[in-house]
Amino acid sequence: MDPLIAAALTWRAQDPDPDTVAGLDELIAAYESGDESARTELAAAFAGPLEFGTAGLRGPLGPGPARMNRVVVTQAAAGFGRWLIAAGHQGGKVVVGYDARHKSADFARDTAEVLAAQGFTPLLTERATPTPVVAFGIREYGCVAGIVVTASHNPAQDNGYKVYLGDGSQIVPPTDTEIAAQIAEVAAGPLPEVLRSDAYQLLGDELVDAYVAHAASLLPESAPRQVSWAYTAMHGVGARVIEAVAAAAGLPAPVVVRAQHDPDPDFPTVPFPNPEEPGAIDLALALAREQGVDVVVANDPDADRCAAAAEIDGTWRMLTGDELGSLLAEDALRRGVTGVYASSIVSSSLLPRLAAAYGQPYEATLTGFKWIGRVPGLAFGYEEAIGYCCDPRAVPDKDGITAGLRLLALTASLHAEGLTLADRLDEIAAVYGLHTTAQLAVRVEEESLITDAMARLRANPPATLLGEPVTVTDLAQGGDLPPTDGVRLEGETLRVVVRPSGTEPKLKCYLEVRATPEASRDVRAARSAAAATIDALRTEMSAALGL
Repeated sequence: MDPLIAAALTWRAQDPDPDTVAGLDELIAAYESGDESARTELAAAFAGPLEFGTAGLRGPLGPGPARMNRVVVTQAAAGFGRWLIAAGHQGGKVVVGYDARHKSADFARDTAEVLAAQGFTPLLTERATPTPVVAFGIREYGCVAGIVVTASHNPAQDNGYKVYLGDGSQIVPPTDTEIAAQIAEVAAGPLPEVLRSDAYQLLGDELVDAYVAHAASLLPESAPRQVSWAYTAMHGVGARVIEAVAAAAGLPAPVVVRAQHDPDPDFPTVPFPNPEEPGAIDLALALAREQGVDVVVANDPDADRCAAAAEIDGTWRMLTGDELGSLLAEDALRRGVTGVYASSIVSSSLLPRLAAAYGQPYEATLTGFKWIGRVPGLAFGYEEAIGYCCDPRAVPDKDGITAGLRLLALTASLHAEGLTLADRLDEIAAVYGLHTTAQLAVRVEEESLITDAMARLRANPPATLLGEPVTVTDLAQGGDLPPTDGVRLEGETLRVVVRPSGTEPKLKCYLEVRATPEASRDVRAARSAAAATIDALRTEMSAALGL
């Protein structure tokens, strides 16, 4: 028998999901009829196991070990449970939540049943719930771990599996490889040997109610509350919670983008349900112009990220992740929030200047909230990919709901002074110099293209960018931070960091150009000049990468 067909039939025999069985039958039939695309897909689905890493699992739905399905999730749950037992957490509580994507509820229930059979007390959310609310539940209920079934802002055909430990933080090496080893042992045996039990508990509104009450308490009674805002949930699960938080905090209700308000796993209005993607918040911007609101707030589908849009220099546009990060950080510093301010190495270099001006420590981390959330004494952390941690004691991870609340509170506070978010950005530029950031992101079909581009850059890095000498640092060599696959090019007025995306088949270049405070006093002119410089830098880096 054809080895590929044999592997597929062996898989089929243990798959409990009639949907993936039917899909596999169609693939096999097409393959046997000579369909080349079916051969390619079947080979890819059985090329090897879906890799479990620090972000857990993430990939396309479908049959086979290289896809997200009930077999893979069951093996992952059993492997993670075995790791927890080995770590001394036998019998503890584990909160399990999920988003509104295809199969998320099934995957979460499978996880709860497997963990219950291993002697844990799973707390399974009754309905799709934002990721930060599930992360909040870890400490709220004294759990030893948390699991969220989500692919965050990935395309509709994807799903994922995100793991938290009992301190509320995401896993980091070597925990990921230890869990992966346990999963591999489970996967080597027959799936029916993985026991199940329905002895899990359901979490209803009590989890969301506790989160809403806590989040609303972050806004002092004396804080101004006059603000108008538009909101989009990007077809995700954030709307009911962020609207409840706003109401509990005494803030006005938003005008909402109806076409994107309710959960929809097909994301019909956007090819990529990520507020950062071009066109994703166009409906929200149109609503903002029509209604004349102060600010737009957007969450990604699982609501762990927050984007904002405002009228800047007479034009409505989305703020960059770094602009919103500087606004939230500077606001926290003004309010006297003490502790460590942290951001990833691909975020703007403005945050350390802000922290120093207020006498607070700063720490740079590797990319990802698995690192930011673990910073000791964290007061505020962010990364440029619209992730913000404004309440680290409750959720040491990015939280798009409390970030949205803080943004609304800041907008209301500025409104009370006759100011806007644009005015505050201008103030920051005038004092600290304009820091302009942007990205060059290249999506590829073959991962080898990314590997080849990184190798070319390391072998022949540019000595200058825009005529300015740059220092080249290979981040894979380590140093102050653990080794990571990236290259940094730093000049006096610019910086570029190149790295593969950790969640998508993309190569990313993070671009920054800086101006002095003196050159930033005419902010509109400075922004225009910086935009032209960023465009030129993007062109040079595209040529350097050969993509």
